[in-house]
Amino acid sequence: MRGIPESLNNLIHEFAKLPGIGKKTAERLAIYILKTNKDEVFPFSDAIIDVKNEIDFCEICHSFMEKSKCVICDDLSRDSKILCILKDPTDIFAIEKTGYNGIYHILGGLINPIDGISPDDLNIESLYSRLNTSQEVILALEPSSEGDATTSFLAEDLKKRQIKVTRLARGVPVGASFDYVDELTLTHSLNDRVEF
Repeated sequence: MRGIPESLNNLIHEFAKLPGIGKKTAERLAIYILKTNKDEVFPFSDAIIDVKNEIDFCEICHSFMEKSKCVICDDLSRDSKILCILKDPTDIFAIEKTGYNGIYHILGGLINPIDGISPDDLNIESLYSRLNTSQEVILALEPSSEGDATTSFLAEDLKKRQIKVTRLARGVPVGASFDYVDELTLTHSLNDRVEF
């Protein structure tokens, strides 16, 4: 942009690359950084550099780890008999909020023949090597055509191994009116109904 110092323009441009950040928000963030005291900004920039330098992926569960140590795999208080399979490491954030105390396995994606993603492209082989202590595998994959295809593939294969396989229930959100629930969600709710 004309009339703006190059370094500020560069910062706006970099903020605008972030997901969910439009041009106006990028400008506001850049101006905020510019006006903020250096002592407050440097820890922010250090945190960005640290996350890029320190975070890697665990060779066992394929989640985030820091300094060659996975906080989940190293936590002996977790129930290793329950293994939750997720698409991405960021999915752990939501599951952890529920109080789940088992272990995880990250696939690193979902089966998607249109995009050329097959089971061989996912972390499935390493999953099989982890099943010797598992009594239950929870398939916690997103309710999409790719998620359903991956869930079906894994469920069929895991049942052959005599392991209890479960998946997340799908259905009507708490407090929702049927007027606002789509047909597919209602269909899954009926199909996944439970006895009480």
